[in-house]
Amino acid sequence: MGKMLIIADQKGVGYATPRGLELARGLGYDIDVVAFIYAPLKRLKLKAPEQASVKKRLLEDREQEVQKRIDKNARDGQNVKLKVVWEKNIDNWVSRQCASGKYLAVIKTGSNTDSLVHTSTDWQLLRECPTAVLLVAAKRWHRTHPVLVTLDLSSTVATKRKLNDKVLAHGKALAQTLGVELEIITAIEIPTLLSDLDLVDPIAYVRDAMTDIQPQIDKLAAAHDIPVSAFRCKRGPVEKVITSRAAKVRAQIVVMGTVARSGVTARLLGNTAEKVLRHMKTDVLAIKP
Repeated sequence: MGKMLIIADQKGVGYATPRGLELARGLGYDIDVVAFIYAPLKRLKLKAPEQASVKKRLLEDREQEVQKRIDKNARDGQNVKLKVVWEKNIDNWVSRQCASGKYLAVIKTGSNTDSLVHTSTDWQLLRECPTAVLLVAAKRWHRTHPVLVTLDLSSTVATKRKLNDKVLAHGKALAQTLGVELEIITAIEIPTLLSDLDLVDPIAYVRDAMTDIQPQIDKLAAAHDIPVSAFRCKRGPVEKVITSRAAKVRAQIVVMGTVARSGVTARLLGNTAEKVLRHMKTDVLAIKP
């Protein structure tokens, strides 16, 4: 049986815990909830025993707060374990815990601003956490709206094609769990330089691109038992195509692949993933290779 890790919200009603518990229940996964807390106690200039007493109280209060949230949202028979951790660097702790492959996904509430992905912790998890990361938005799921999967079908790189397969598998599982439709979108982007210089005929370029990617669509559709009609191709910049489609169908979750760069830029995501994530206002499940 698989296991998910939920990062408990720092305050308020919390969104990651109820949604994570719901998903885990549908998928048949166990849940570990981790609640972080940290305060620079040394600045209070307290003696060691007093610091220990304050720390103990903060940990206990945090545990009670999150346990109430779990008790409210968990269902009978769900296997949920809570751990309260005194830790300042959340992303580092989570990445270490996930390094062994213990968890299939990490679930965290994204920032509650107009742009979902906002905090440095969110970005570091997306860049460095070795497992899938689900960032949930503050708004409620629209339970009848689709799961939108984004694929890079124009790539001929073997690792990216393998990631497409993995992303699609996760998206299908989510759609089945939530009992909603699955939609797949891929963008056909005309290189800006070629377009600006009128070196290509946009209509012919898109037609040729669709011809090239059709074998990939047929292969994925057959492998995952998904109708070809679920796949959509649209011309335009990747981030605009994806965000526009997600908004139009009011997708409750967008599933996409993320690949970190290598070398000196290893702490960054690819440009496309960063652009898409900055504009998303719904739940995003980022799948790693």
